[in-house]
Amino acid sequence: MIARIVEIVAAACAVFGTVFYFFSIVSAWRFLRLPRRGSAFYPAVSILKPVRGAEPHTYECFRSHCLLDYPEYEIIFGVHDAADPAVPVVQRLQQEFPERRIGLVICSRELGTNCKVSNLIQMLSAARYDYLLVNDGDICVPPDYLRRVTVPLADSKVGLVTTLYRAIAGGTLGSKLEALSISDFTTAVLVSYANRHAFHYGFGSTLAFPRRVLEQVGGFAALADYLADDHQLGTLVAGAGYSVVLSEMVVDTALPEYSLREFWNHQLRWARTVRDASPRGNLGLLLVFGVQWAAVAMVAAGGAPWAWVLFAGAYAARIASLLVTALWVAEDSATLGRLWLLPLRDLQALAVWIAAYAGRTVVWRGDRFLLRHGRLLRNHPLP
Repeated sequence: MIARIVEIVAAACAVFGTVFYFFSIVSAWRFLRLPRRGSAFYPAVSILKPVRGAEPHTYECFRSHCLLDYPEYEIIFGVHDAADPAVPVVQRLQQEFPERRIGLVICSRELGTNCKVSNLIQMLSAARYDYLLVNDGDICVPPDYLRRVTVPLADSKVGLVTTLYRAIAGGTLGSKLEALSISDFTTAVLVSYANRHAFHYGFGSTLAFPRRVLEQVGGFAALADYLADDHQLGTLVAGAGYSVVLSEMVVDTALPEYSLREFWNHQLRWARTVRDASPRGNLGLLLVFGVQWAAVAMVAAGGAPWAWVLFAGAYAARIASLLVTALWVAEDSATLGRLWLLPLRDLQALAVWIAAYAGRTVVWRGDRFLLRHGRLLRNHPLP
């Protein structure tokens, strides 16, 4: 009797998850068909880049921001420590591009538990312009980046513009699995953006906004203790009555050579952040694990032919959804070479979802924190 109940519930959830895969394809198609905004709105922009440490790809990522085809902008880097390895990289760019306005701010104070936001608070006074753009240190952008991202801001009702991102994976298994997780994340974002009136998310790949909007929502100080500061900024901007726009621009993020442990910690931090910020939404994620539920139904049904058909259909829809997002929207052909890792990625996704409910501790930048309603409470440093 119990096995029969499990079989029915799992099959129903597998059907729901498969429908979600198909809906994600429709969402991607709708996103690609959105009218692209066009205007000659090119305001002067201050790019704020809070950084910490240097990876092999850091120079190329930083340098891409110095090659932008845009009338007037500046780049302000912020580090907590003058001995940070990123400092020589910034100094190299200052010498390489003397015509470009490149600033470096040493942000020695700790203003909140989120060190990135702490840097931003201290960097803001160095920004000259009324339009601001924040992105992470591992983001690499094309020359037309600013021209395309700033266009929606010509509308005074738009308070924030953000972008999707595709992964430049390293050679480790952890890095490749992280790249697949980013493709899955993109799929979820497109489904959410299908209901644009309720879209209130910002991503660290790009956060572009007028200074007046930032001041209206309380400035960077309002984000100082939040782990998902980008998400919180989007929530505050939407709550102030502005719209949040997902640009058609897709940028690159260069992934570290994650070990499996580092990959797991990163995934767990993200999963617990989502669970803490949106408990009901995170619980609902269980329903979109179509392939995993189909596998449970197949086991519960003893390998019945209908269960095999359900599993095959779910997996075909899963692959189609992933490829549509990766190839059409993100233009990331490298995903094809990672498809063999999809079964492992699906097992890991379910495992990390379960692990998110096993505690509230996250590891971030060498420190251990507790999460409470999205806020970071410092626990104790790791050795």
